[in-house]
Amino acid sequence: MAVEPMAGQPAAHCEDLVKVFRSATGETHALRGIGLEMRPGSLTVVAGPSGSGKSSLLTMLAARDRPSAGTLSVLGRDVGVASTRDLRGLRRRRIGFVPQRSATAVFPHLRAVDQVRQVAAWRGARGRARAQDALAAVGLSERADHLPAALSGGEQQRLAVAIALVGSPELVVADEPTAELDHANADLVLAALLDAAAAGAAVVISSHDERILHRGDRLLRLRHGVLSSETTLRDTTAVIDATGRLQLPPDLLVRFPSRRVVIEDDGGVVRLRAPEEES
Repeated sequence: MAVEPMAGQPAAHCEDLVKVFRSATGETHALRGIGLEMRPGSLTVVAGPSGSGKSSLLTMLAARDRPSAGTLSVLGRDVGVASTRDLRGLRRRRIGFVPQRSATAVFPHLRAVDQVRQVAAWRGARGRARAQDALAAVGLSERADHLPAALSGGEQQRLAVAIALVGSPELVVADEPTAELDHANADLVLAALLDAAAAGAAVVISSHDERILHRGDRLLRLRHGVLSSETTLRDTTAVIDATGRLQLPPDLLVRFPSRRVVIEDDGGVVRLRAPEEES
């Protein structure tokens, strides 16, 4: 039997997480040794250029894919070894997920209110009122009786967010949840996600929107499949991976064109500087 997470434990935790996609043309390393954890009651924003590994990371945090190497625990389940049935139940009852292509998250044959009610029932929160509240939070009250085909792309995206949030899931993972939205509706979605975090959920979103990047409790930046920096309200830290490699933020990396640094250790402070020939 899988062990439930204890109070105070992270909702998701990974160590040396690796994801490799194989095809006829070779291998693509989407993630290279990621180590991090997601805490209840917090909103984490993941940023990085296209191809940096954001979607691969979020898909695994949502227990929708397994790592190629390393360990990943989500709500007390080891995703690498858990049964397919166990992970399906975990996703249905305890994880809210908004995929990058929001149309894949909605049921085409059900009205908006009915599909939110269905997901609420899976999570033990029955009732039309709960579904209406979830739709109202993302500005869809007037579209509750419409099928997805009658909704715009942005409305479908907001419906996917309502489905993800209804019933108070413990972990919410949203891949670019405001990509198709104007400023006003993006603010509604972000407010709903922040409310979920304030209520105790661990919320993880990816975004390219500069207005959103610093609205969470923590900003993680990915580059070439590695975690390059972590910014909180207090400071920004670079990341040292398991092999001792230091991931410098891009604005600092340009100071070292040869990709070599001189390390100075005075016993209390470690300094990195460019070699003399680059100074």
